[in-house]
Amino acid sequence: MQSAAVPSTLGFRPFAGQRIAVVGLGRAGLPAAARLRDWGAELLCWDDGEAARAAAVAAGLPIGDPAAQRGFPFDMLLLSPGIPHIRPRAHPSAVAARAAGVPVLCDADLLFRAVRASGSRARFVGITGTNGKSTTTALVHHLLLTAGMRAEVGGNLGPAALGLELLGDDGTYVLEMSSYMLERLQALRFDVAAVLNLSPDHIDRHGDMQGYAAAKARLFDRQLPGDVAVIGMDDASGSGFAEGRAARVVPVSGAAPQPGGVWAEARALRDDQGVLADLDAAPALPGSHNAQNAAAAAAIVLALGMPRNAIVAGLHSFPGLPHRQERVGERAGILFVNDSKATNADSTERALASYDRVVWIGGGVPKQGGIDSLGPLFHRIAHGVLIGQSAADFAETLSAQGVPNEVAGTLEAAVPAALAAARRLGVKVVLLSPACASFDQFTGFDARGDRFRALVAQLPEIV
Repeated sequence: MQSAAVPSTLGFRPFAGQRIAVVGLGRAGLPAAARLRDWGAELLCWDDGEAARAAAVAAGLPIGDPAAQRGFPFDMLLLSPGIPHIRPRAHPSAVAARAAGVPVLCDADLLFRAVRASGSRARFVGITGTNGKSTTTALVHHLLLTAGMRAEVGGNLGPAALGLELLGDDGTYVLEMSSYMLERLQALRFDVAAVLNLSPDHIDRHGDMQGYAAAKARLFDRQLPGDVAVIGMDDASGSGFAEGRAARVVPVSGAAPQPGGVWAEARALRDDQGVLADLDAAPALPGSHNAQNAAAAAAIVLALGMPRNAIVAGLHSFPGLPHRQERVGERAGILFVNDSKATNADSTERALASYDRVVWIGGGVPKQGGIDSLGPLFHRIAHGVLIGQSAADFAETLSAQGVPNEVAGTLEAAVPAALAAARRLGVKVVLLSPACASFDQFTGFDARGDRFRALVAQLPEIV
């Protein structure tokens, strides 16, 4: 029997009478379209890929190019976050929608509308930042569950927002929000909104850093004085994000005291009332960047009413996320760490800072600036093993700074080469943290990390 606290979906049709174009039928788009159909919307669905269109037809969804419809006769366009609506080149459906004055939205916005239409006052938590947002989102969800609180997690991490279950008044949605999603919000108001940090990324999409920061700041739109804005203060963007907020601002840091907020001090997580937890007892949260992630997560759950004593158990039992400093195996006392999610130098900087000395596997499709910004941490690299498109350039950069290295080319060659180098040099950590995108050799960072994990498992046992 369904709990009275959960809204009934029997006859629930919050989008009845609304005409919605859905463009992009991948991981988020296809389940979103199916949910909107079930919730009464009149749909027209499209994807530029033939296989995706075939999958939609098999799911019983109507297929047609909305950009070809005279006057764009829709109430809204649900456009997959990865498809541009302005820069670098707007998709034809977005051009048609904007010409017709039709809003271009993301599915998190539609989830919010549906939840409120159900009569539920479930709370919404939004988490963004250039780095750390996936770990923080998963950690908040884990903390809530360990405290026995009802919560759903998704958005840019895991399930699409419209694939989540309806929650009652006692529930919380924890959503990772990318800048691509944030620039397409119209109704969603976050009870707790957190921005962790900001560094150059997605400039082609947002035009410049100012445009990127403006997209991130939309997380705070529509917040009220009773809401909470959690702001990471470990980079220069923090003070800017904290200014002019209607919500109560809670500063967080992985390294410095933040009166009125939450911070880490010598691996002790603290707030104004005292110590919250010992982060050394949380093996999935190494380094100062994860200390900030933990501080942000603690600030969020405290704002949601989670008891202080419940936070300790949740932090210590957090298993971490795949591809985010994931410990995937050991050989001869050497730990192999999968940080394939590090697709830019800022992410790799955080990983390198977590270990005293590593054999580093890096490379792939380089981002602007390459690995020059990692220079202050090169002394932690005992040996570099380089793969992918950037291998030769990275080798030149490392060699110029006196860092021994070799070009392996592929991950298949890199893993045994890294093991051999670690044994020869007495290094106890092999770190895959590529500082690059993966698309030269893999379908995504997750496929790269999965392959690394499998290759480590195939290494011979060494006594």
